[in-house]
Parts: sequence; C-alpha cells; structure tokens
Amino acid sequence: MNILIVLTSHDTLGNTGLKTGFWLEELAAPYYAFKAAGAQLTLASPLGGQPPLDPKSNDPAFQTADTKRFEADAEAGKALANTVPLHTVSHEPFDAVFYPGGHGPLWDLAEDKHSMTLIESTLQAGKPVALVCHAPGVLRHVTQPDGRPLVAGKKVTGFTNTEEAAVELTNVVPFLVEDMLVNHGGHYSKGPDWQPYVVEDGLLITGQNPASSALAATALIQLLQTQG
Repeated sequence: MNILIVLTSHDTLGNTGLKTGFWLEELAAPYYAFKAAGAQLTLASPLGGQPPLDPKSNDPAFQTADTKRFEADAEAGKALANTVPLHTVSHEPFDAVFYPGGHGPLWDLAEDKHSMTLIESTLQAGKPVALVCHAPGVLRHVTQPDGRPLVAGKKVTGFTNTEEAAVELTNVVPFLVEDMLVNHGGHYSKGPDWQPYVVEDGLLITGQNPASSALAATALIQLLQTQG
C-alpha cells in the first residue's frame, strides 16, 4: 500500500500578517493510521522541502497524542523536511492520495495545475483520493472527464461556514469551502461543528474538520483493503 500525502507550501494568512500552513493533527493522525496499516508513505508539496506548519496547530490547546508523537518522531520529521516537489510526482506509483488541510491549501493547492492533474488522473485510474477540513477546497478547479466540476453530483463535506466564522477568518480566506462545494454542484452535508464527520462517494472521501482526519484516513484504508 503506497500512499501519497500532499501538503501546502503556502505560509501567509491573506493580508493579516499572520502565518498559516498545514494543520498538524490532519497530517499526524492519518500518518500513524497509514503506518499502522503497513502503508509506505511519500510526502509532497508544491515547493518541496519543509512545508509550513500553521503555528496554531501545535498550540497546547490543539495538541493530541498523535501530534505529540509526530513532533517527537525523528523519522517523521525527516520525511516532513524533505517533501518532494509536487510537479515531479504522478499517480502511477501510488494506490491513493491524501490531502491534509490547514488554511494554506486554499491559496496554493486550490490553484495548482499539478495538483488538479494528480487528482483527476488518480481518480480516472480507479484509485481513491481523500481530503480533510480545508483540503476539499483544492477540488475547486478539478473536473470530471466531461468537463463538469469533479464534485458535481457527488456527496461531499468540508470545513463549514460556521467553523470558519468561529475562527474569524470568513473575510480573510480566498473562498469558503462549504460555499464552493455547494456552488460547484456537490451534495454537501455536515455534522456538528468540530465533531468528526466523513463522507464517502465512490473513490472520493472528504472530512469536515481536524477531528475528522483520523476517521478519513481509516475510511481510505478500508477502501484500499476492499479494492485489494
């Protein structure tokens, strides 16, 4: 089982002067779920190298057993510091692709042609793609073979408008994940704010928020095992 994890390279939170990046729990929880399932992992990002960590995501209030384990894990730290440039990877060596969130992906991965091609080619090859929290936003310009938005007619979830309002970034982000998914024809649903909620539609798996990342990873593993 070979899984590609795609992280953001974007570190600036709009014009606020604050930093952003990927959300640690959304990498750490899936990372160890995949490892426990025996998966080989490759980490990629648009710029390669060390992707930016959202500084809030390792605040004590947001730490979990998995985030603490990850930060103390030399092997994981080395993998994170040496992500491969996204433009150098294709779907072919991998059985699935997983996108952690954080606000960063809304700026770079949502507009990255290599990311769009990767998602489209992965799905067309019959391989699953999972995205959690803000990462479903990277589907913004991804299309089906007939040119329709990828999410059109599909069951999806992602970071809610009310969750975005709660962190007071509604007017900072380039677009709202929930609104984009709805406007692109997705059959959007959600659970209570900040609670685990994952939706599966064929090869597409989406999770609502950081708390959904472990559940999304488990769903991806189960789908791969079913395929295998």
